[in-house]
Amino acid sequence: MIIQLNAEQIDAVDLSPTIAIIDPLMFKIREYEQSIQFKIDYPLEPGDPREFSEVPEVRLWFIRLDALYPWMPFLLNWSEKELGRYAAMLVPHQIQKDGIEYNPEALEIFVMQKTFVMMNWLEGQRIESRSRIQAMAKTLGYDLDDAFFLMLQGR
Repeated sequence: MIIQLNAEQIDAVDLSPTIAIIDPLMFKIREYEQSIQFKIDYPLEPGDPREFSEVPEVRLWFIRLDALYPWMPFLLNWSEKELGRYAAMLVPHQIQKDGIEYNPEALEIFVMQKTFVMMNWLEGQRIESRSRIQAMAKTLGYDLDDAFFLMLQGR
């Protein structure tokens, strides 16, 4: 499923078209796990070398989206690298020749915040959380072992 974003929506920080797509999925959310991609149509000046994750207006739109749906990684299509692009919208980074280099401390905070959000949200949806969270963290370069989850459960 592709969510199209245009400059008018981004500049107005307008989430309504995205809400119209995501909210109806809530009744059968499991069916849409890792199925969403974003297609961004935001004009840059000719010769502007920035990626969309470096454009303040685009980042602001994604920050607002994350505030509304902090469990969004559940829906993102990881196989199409949407999780990495989403993280780039929210985590300070630099674009290098071989890809994105995240600020390590900021990425660690992002991963842990998403871990806690996802744990609570997935459990509330009665969806197994541990393996999904471990896979999400691994996609972003972190290993969360079972001992971490046992510690959180007070064992």
